[in-house]
Amino acid sequence: MKKFSVLLAATAVASVMATSAWSKTLVYCSEGSPEGFDPAIYTAGTTFDASSRTVYSRLVEFKHGSTEVEPGLAESWTVSPDGKEYTFKLRPGVKFQTTDFFTPTRELNADDVVFSFDRQLRQDTPWAKYVAGAAYEYAAGMGFPDLIKSVEKVDDLTVKFTLNKPEAPFIADLAMDFASVVSKEYADSLQKAGKMDQLNQAPLGTGPFTFVAYQPDAVIRYKANETYFKGKEKIDDLVFAITKDASVRSQKLKAGECHVMPYPNAADIKDLKADSNLKVLEQPGLNVAYLAYNTLVAPFDKPEVRRALNMAINKQAIVDAVFQGAASVAKNPIPPTMWSYNDAVADDKYDADAAKKALADAGVKDLKMKIWAMPVSRPYMLNARRAAELMQADLAKIGVSAEIVTHEWAEYLKLSKEKDRDGAVILGWTGDNGDPDNFLDTLLGCDAVGGNNRAQWCNEEFNALVKKAKQTADVGERTKLYEQAQVVFKREAPWATIDHSTEFVPMSSKVSGFVQDPVGVHRFDGVDIAE
Repeated sequence: MKKFSVLLAATAVASVMATSAWSKTLVYCSEGSPEGFDPAIYTAGTTFDASSRTVYSRLVEFKHGSTEVEPGLAESWTVSPDGKEYTFKLRPGVKFQTTDFFTPTRELNADDVVFSFDRQLRQDTPWAKYVAGAAYEYAAGMGFPDLIKSVEKVDDLTVKFTLNKPEAPFIADLAMDFASVVSKEYADSLQKAGKMDQLNQAPLGTGPFTFVAYQPDAVIRYKANETYFKGKEKIDDLVFAITKDASVRSQKLKAGECHVMPYPNAADIKDLKADSNLKVLEQPGLNVAYLAYNTLVAPFDKPEVRRALNMAINKQAIVDAVFQGAASVAKNPIPPTMWSYNDAVADDKYDADAAKKALADAGVKDLKMKIWAMPVSRPYMLNARRAAELMQADLAKIGVSAEIVTHEWAEYLKLSKEKDRDGAVILGWTGDNGDPDNFLDTLLGCDAVGGNNRAQWCNEEFNALVKKAKQTADVGERTKLYEQAQVVFKREAPWATIDHSTEFVPMSSKVSGFVQDPVGVHRFDGVDIAE
C-alpha cells in the first residue's frame, strides 16, 4: 500500500509539473499528511498549512512576516469601552469557492461567522462532535466557551462578539487558524445529506486557493481561487507533495521536483546554501520544544521527581546533535524573542550525580518510563528520535530505564492528550499570534488539560497569574504577571524545556514573494515562480 501511495504521489506531481508549460505550478514538498481539513478541530501546523492557510480566511489576518493584525473578512471593527463587545463590519462581495462538490448560491455574510464560532462554543449543536475522536480543542484550550457570552448577527454584514470579561489578546486570537470562517450554506447542505464528515474532507472557503483533491499520504492539489477577494494568485496550481523524510525533501528540491520545502536536516543546510539554484531563508523561531511529563501519573505527579529527571538531561548535547548549532537551549516555556521572557529564571543544571541523589531522596528507585518520539520533523525538533535516544542514554546514567515509543503523526497527537497516558511526550509549539498567552495559557493552563496541555498540569497559582494577565491591556502589568508565571513553571517543572530553534526554508531561486512567517505556517498567497 505504501509503495502504491508513493507511486501515486510521484505520478501526480509529475503530471502537474508537466502542465507548467501553460500554467504556473508550484510544488511544495510538505513534511506530513494533514489530520484533516477543518482547522477548528486540530492544532498541528502541518494541518494548518494544508487547510486554513490555503482554503480559508479569517475576520482578521496577520500581515505577511509579522504578528501585526490587519483586516481580513472584516474590513473594520470597534471595541466597547469596557473591552467586552467587539463589533465587526464584514467586507461586502466576498465569494465562497465554487468546486466540483459544491456551488454556493450566496456571498459571505454574518450567518457564516456566527456558525463558524457557535459550532466551537456550544455543545447542543450537531456539529459539536461531528468527527469521531475530534473536538474543538483549540477553542476549549483557550477558554473560549467560558470567555465568549454570545456571537450575534446584527445584520448581514455586521457581527457582534460579547465577552464575559475583557481579553487583551482577543483580536490577535481571531487571526489564528482555528478561527477560520466556513460556509454555513455548505455545512447545512452536508448535514441535510447526512455527510457532515465531508466538511473535514472536502473543504470550501474564501481563501486564496481552492481545494481540488487529496490522495492520503501522497499529494494534495489546489488551484488558484478565481474569485478571491484580494485578487487571483500569481500561481495557477499549488501541489503539496507529501514527503516525510527530510533528506528526501532536500533531494527533491535539488533535483527540481519541488520548489519549496520545510524543516531540512541540520546536516543538509550547508549543502543547500551552496547550491546556486537555491536560496535558504532563515530566522529565529518563535518556538519551543519540550518533554512533557504526565503529572497525573505517579511518580511524575511529584515536582521533585520531575526536577530530578530534568537535571539528568544534557540539553546542550541534544541541541548540538539535532540542530548542529542552529538552536539554543531552552529554560522557559516561551522563546527569548517574546516580550515578558524572564531571563532571571535559572535553568536546570545538568548534573547526573545530583539528579540521581534527588531521585533517591524522592523515594524513587528502579524507575521505568516511556519517552514518546514524534515521527515527523517540526521546526522546534528536527529529529525527535535522535533526541529521545540521547535522553534515554542520559537517564540510564541515573538508573532510569526509558523505552522509546512512537505512533503515526495523527495518532501521536491524539493519544498524547489522554489523561492516563503512559510516558513523557516530546512535542513543541510555534507561537500562533505573538502573545505570551498563546504559550503559557494555551499549553499549560487548566483549560487545556486533556488537549494542548500534554503535561495534564493544572497549577492554581500559575493559572491565576496567566488568567489575570489576559484581562488587562497594560503590557507592563501583563509582563510582570507572565514573569511570575515562568518562575512557578520552573519550580513545578511540568516539562523539561529543550530548545528554541532557528527556522530554515530552502526553496528554488525561481520562487519570489515567499515570506517566512513568525508563527511558523507556510503561506503561498503572494508567491510567484519564474517560468
